[in-house]
Amino acid sequence: MDSIDVSSRVWDRLLAIRKGVACACCGSFSPAERAALQIYGPIARRDLGPITIAQVGQSLDGRIATVSGDARDVSGPDGLAHLHRLRALVDGVVIGVRTALHDNPRLTVRLCNGHNPARIVIDPRGRLPDDAPVLTNCGARRIIVQAVDRPRPTGVEVLRLNAEDGRVDPRQILDGLRGMGLGHLLIEGGGLTITGFLEAGLLDLLQVSVAPLIIGSGPQGLTTQTQVQSLSQAYRPQTRIFGLGSDIVFDCALGAHAVAAQEPVHRQGHSAAC
Repeated sequence: MDSIDVSSRVWDRLLAIRKGVACACCGSFSPAERAALQIYGPIARRDLGPITIAQVGQSLDGRIATVSGDARDVSGPDGLAHLHRLRALVDGVVIGVRTALHDNPRLTVRLCNGHNPARIVIDPRGRLPDDAPVLTNCGARRIIVQAVDRPRPTGVEVLRLNAEDGRVDPRQILDGLRGMGLGHLLIEGGGLTITGFLEAGLLDLLQVSVAPLIIGSGPQGLTTQTQVQSLSQAYRPQTRIFGLGSDIVFDCALGAHAVAAQEPVHRQGHSAAC
């Protein structure tokens, strides 16, 4: 397991990679700084095309909240900082309406430097109130994916898609958002939303952040609809493990696109800062 150090010069490099004016292969960095470039570099890169990543913060026993729904302190301080870095590196953050209603998230970047991503809520039935914190105007795009003809406030974009049994096909969502100019997307929650994209084969990367606490009961991070009868049928992604300090991250590549993204930049022929 590699411990990461997101020093100011590492973060500046990652933001430059995001802009397409730097690479992750050059420079003199400590092993921990180099590990930080390894975990965030594939997300910052734009030369390989769009990428979809999901992030789950959970306890040692795989819980993302208590029975009452308290999820505020599941991730430690370093795990929260990690989530904000992911937000800063992507073009848009996607959550389901249940997460928006229960957690009242803002989905903004506050624990690191960087621009706020587009905030996207999957709300097939149009349940999200117009004064929800996630729809507060902070200069970033606000997008609602819905299957009803409900008007939204000026400045809030609507991606109108069909729903079946109250659910919108994740592939239609992804195609629609890409058509709106959003390439790199972070599927942040909740567990059902992430699982929907996972089972549809739409995730390039899955990051599971584990904090050292045992909750004992409550909702689980990932619960697939497809039941695995034998371990030979289970997902076995190519995985790297990083120590954040208060949390541990399992960085899982789920397809060839992600495996290529995890390769050193100079092997891909990208030499913006070489």
